[in-house]
Amino acid sequence: MMGMHGKVVVVTGAASGQGAAEATLFAEQGAKVVLTDVNENGAALAAGLGCAGYFLRHDVGEEAGWSEVIRKTLDRFGQIDVLVNNAGIYQPASLLESDAALWDRHYRVNQLGVFLGMRAAAEVMSKTGGAIVNVSSNAGLNNIPGIFAYASTKWAVRGMTKLAASELAPLGIRVNCVYPGIIDTPMLGQNTPERLKVYEGMIPMGRIGTPDEVARVVLFLASDASSYVTGAEVTVDGGIG
Repeated sequence: MMGMHGKVVVVTGAASGQGAAEATLFAEQGAKVVLTDVNENGAALAAGLGCAGYFLRHDVGEEAGWSEVIRKTLDRFGQIDVLVNNAGIYQPASLLESDAALWDRHYRVNQLGVFLGMRAAAEVMSKTGGAIVNVSSNAGLNNIPGIFAYASTKWAVRGMTKLAASELAPLGIRVNCVYPGIIDTPMLGQNTPERLKVYEGMIPMGRIGTPDEVARVVLFLASDASSYVTGAEVTVDGGIG
């Protein structure tokens, strides 16, 4: 166990992919897990976790929705120890191919959602301490063309994590960031076969990663095993760097 027994974890975007893997692993490690998503398929996953799982339909870009998640989590489990800001969207387009609507969709989920989540969770955790893990992307560390709106928001999450880590450390709240690379999730389907082949060719380890490989890193950063780690940047990308 990585210090998760009896802890309560909120995972956004938990209906599939990395979020589903993270929620499942947390439950296996003894945590109570609140799975949130706009995709109500998350309800079936939560049910499969038994009394450890609880699903809430949730749009991370809505402030009122975060208030509901916090209230219902506290009503159900009495505490919040960990937030994993995992929810994200990916619609590849270059700067000149992007319009304001595309930009706004990415901003609301990938950036505003992280801000609202950190603020809402920190208000609760300020009384007891806790851990926040933000999920950025390898695209938030590197210059990767053709994904302007997505990459911009993931770069923003990098900076937001650093700032929040400094501000919240005196309250006993740790904030760290994970940077997945090319991971085998439904999101990959947004790429053309040609684009995906280019991305695969960038991976020194020569293979696409799995959601479980990301989840294990998230678990470490959320657990007591990383009790002296905050503001960290951890890549899970097969060596792209």
